[in-house]
Amino acid sequence: MFENETNIDLKILYATDLHGDERKYNNLREIALREDVDVIVNGGDLYPGVSKEKQKEFINRFLRSYIGFLNRKNIYYLALPGNYDLKSLDYLFDKICDEFNFALNINSKKIKIKGYDFIGMNLVSDYPFRLKDRCRMDTKSFEFPPQHGGAIFSTEEDFREMSSEDWFRYAKEIPSLEEELENLPKGDDPLKTIYVIHMPPANLGLDVCHNNLKVGSIAIYEFLKKKQPILSLHGHIHESPEISGIWKAKLGRTTCIQPGQGKKLIYVVITFGGLGLEIRKEEV
Repeated sequence: MFENETNIDLKILYATDLHGDERKYNNLREIALREDVDVIVNGGDLYPGVSKEKQKEFINRFLRSYIGFLNRKNIYYLALPGNYDLKSLDYLFDKICDEFNFALNINSKKIKIKGYDFIGMNLVSDYPFRLKDRCRMDTKSFEFPPQHGGAIFSTEEDFREMSSEDWFRYAKEIPSLEEELENLPKGDDPLKTIYVIHMPPANLGLDVCHNNLKVGSIAIYEFLKKKQPILSLHGHIHESPEISGIWKAKLGRTTCIQPGQGKKLIYVVITFGGLGLEIRKEEV
């Protein structure tokens, strides 16, 4: 434990997949104050449901006020919209973050806080459901699973539909996850680089669905194995830690965290300091 506060370099409060649950958001805020953290990181799927009006209302009413409160307390709020957060509303989330000095949509961006680089990426490989705004092939050799219905893309007006066959053709024309990862900003020092990647890597037990199907990304696994950041933060598969019993795994010197999410707020407190790295998972 870091009993001496002078030994603490950086303290992070991490949660993901809150899906607009205001009770969880408010609990997270109170924990941030109690723990005296420097940064709250929200790993994706920020908004409620898949209704554009509900998500827009949540951003304008709740998130603006929420981020404003954290800003007044000098607590950084770093977040990225996830696969359930409609891409057509990214402009609005960015607009609200721009109103405050301590907030940033870190998707495909890098921000340095107290010497540590935070780099975000919110794309996911394809899955058998309909939301496609953030979907990509994992690698160029990726095999699509059978789909339940065609693809849907959010637009300024509503949604644009595409057949599964057209989606498969379209996906081969745009960058894969593997390619998108290589285009991310670079950290200055791997030992002080933290990746926030909504989708979990494969092969580590952080990607297990209710039916025991493992859906993690090979591209993300290989990327982290190559880059070896000190820390990577993931989400997406809410139930994985409950099914696999694993929420934290090592990949070389990289510690990968996927806390999951449930009926109670699940969160992780991460402390960097002179005594090393302390990681604690809690729920409330």
